[in-house]
Amino acid sequence: MPSNSKLSSSRSDVDRGRNAFVCCGAVICTIITLAIIIAGIVTFIGYLVIHPRVPYVSVVYAHLDRMEIDRYEGALRLQVIVVIRAINGNHMARAVFSHSNYTLSLDGKDIAQLVAPYFEVGKSSSVDFNYVAQSSPTPLDPEQAGDVEAGLQKDLITFNLKGGARVRWRVGRLGSFGFLCRLDCRLQFHASNLSYVPSSCTSKAK
Repeated sequence: MPSNSKLSSSRSDVDRGRNAFVCCGAVICTIITLAIIIAGIVTFIGYLVIHPRVPYVSVVYAHLDRMEIDRYEGALRLQVIVVIRAINGNHMARAVFSHSNYTLSLDGKDIAQLVAPYFEVGKSSSVDFNYVAQSSPTPLDPEQAGDVEAGLQKDLITFNLKGGARVRWRVGRLGSFGFLCRLDCRLQFHASNLSYVPSSCTSKAK
């Protein structure tokens, strides 16, 4: 039969083993916590130093070159110039734009697709795309033709521009970021002289 001294010794060994395990676990948890805190501080400092900005697109100019309505056929012919600018405000990274696709419509009728290929915008730079939307005779139903006639009488023709582009840029060691630039706005023109009525049309967050 084991003596009391031997039992006490065994229990002490077990307790010491448990204490060592607990201490080891506490040290590991402390190291992980410190690593997370340091990584967060480094990321925050990196953000302040690099100050990343989300690239965006904006309509900077437009002009209605031609607009003809065939009242007998109920068809519309027009040509519109739309200048969309891709802007990259990052001074330490280039931005890559892809899948640029915009739909120009009039009173719910799609007039033209404005498409651009993959392109890059340099650091703190911008690129303009001069889109020429030229439609073949587009049939209008009586309601659409009536709305166009009303716009002509009011000297204000309103188009809708919808679409967007995908942009990707790298922010130092923080990694690569992706974003979808969306446009959903109205482009208005004076019917009398076909000039553009300037308005805000941008994907930049307000």
